[in-house]
Amino acid sequence: MQTVKNEVADLLKRLPDNCTLEDIQYHLYVIQKIERGLKDEEEGRIYEEKEIEEKMSKWLSK
Repeated sequence: MQTVKNEVADLLKRLPDNCTLEDIQYHLYVIQKIERGLKDEEEGRIYEEKEIEEKMSKWLSK
């Protein structure tokens, strides 16, 4: 498993030389959200599509 520092270094190598700090922040944010989603899935913290549809229908009908 890579360390966070190694992951950031790999990201910086992949980004163009003229990227902005905002570009870097955005990519770090996306990576973090993907990792969090994968962890949630591993730990069973997910919803089935049917459950989401039921929740959304309740929210949208108000």
